[in-house]
Amino acid sequence: MGFALSEMQLTSTAFSAGGAIPQKHTGEGEDTSPALAWSNAPAGTKSFAIVCHDPDAPLLTPKGYGFVHWVLYGIPGDARSIDEDSSAHTQGNNDFGNAGYGGPMPPEGHGIHNYFFWVLALDSELDLPSGLSMLELFEKIEPHCLGMNRLVGTYRRD
Repeated sequence: MGFALSEMQLTSTAFSAGGAIPQKHTGEGEDTSPALAWSNAPAGTKSFAIVCHDPDAPLLTPKGYGFVHWVLYGIPGDARSIDEDSSAHTQGNNDFGNAGYGGPMPPEGHGIHNYFFWVLALDSELDLPSGLSMLELFEKIEPHCLGMNRLVGTYRRD
């Protein structure tokens, strides 16, 4: 199926679409992942994955652009949310070089950055190892992706 926007909706109790991400969920705060909830999953969904990516980060590598803050997968198909600061499910590696969530922390004086939280619905429960990067995950799940959508939050570090 490939990657295509779907009717799924992704929300958070921590911030609204286009709104500021609270400092609690950033590298300047407690660095805890926000609670997320989704609805309208495509028919046939067997599992989910979540990624948080900052395309405004001034980084370009041979494998991508921007900065990856979170890679999470192995979320069961009947799930419709994850709790704040959740350690459940399979953690991938972020661009800080760690497994799990690493909150927003753009360079000082770099202005407002947009943080794309993506939920991806998959047609199977894939047996994937922990520690995958965002691009490694995307390579594995692309043939299984039924749909996806995003919630964008912002953060500015002065």
